Amino acid sequence: MKKLFLIPFCFINLYAYNLGELYFSGNCVTCHFKTEKKSAPSIQEVKENYLNAFPKEEDFVDYMATWVLKPKKETSLMHYSIEEFELMPELGYDEYTLREIAKYIYRTDFSKQP
Repeated sequence: MKKLFLIPFCFINLYAYNLGELYFSGNCVTCHFKTEKKSAPSIQEVKENYLNAFPKEEDFVDYMATWVLKPKKETSLMHYSIEEFELMPELGYDEYTLREIAKYIYRTDFSKQP
C-alpha cells in the first residue's frame, strides 16, 4: 500500500519544474491565466508590474509574498486591476508557499508558454 502512495507523489514531483510551479498550477491559474485577463489580471501582467517596481528577485519575492499573504488596496501595485476585478481575497496560504510561487513567477517567461 505504501508503494502505491509514493508512485503518484514521485510522478508529480518529476513533472513539476519546482514547488513554485506545482503550487502556481494547482492554485493561482484558477484566476490568473498566463497571458489572458479573465477573472483577474494575467500573471504576465502581474509579473511586469512587479518587475518594474522590484527588478531584483529578492525584493520581488518579498513584496509579492507579503502582499498576497494579506492583500490591501493601499499597498497594491495594480490599483486599476482592483477597480476592474476587486481586491484579491486572502487565500490562507503560508508565507513559504507564497514565496515559492513568487520565485516561480519571477523566473518564468509566461509570454512564451502555451
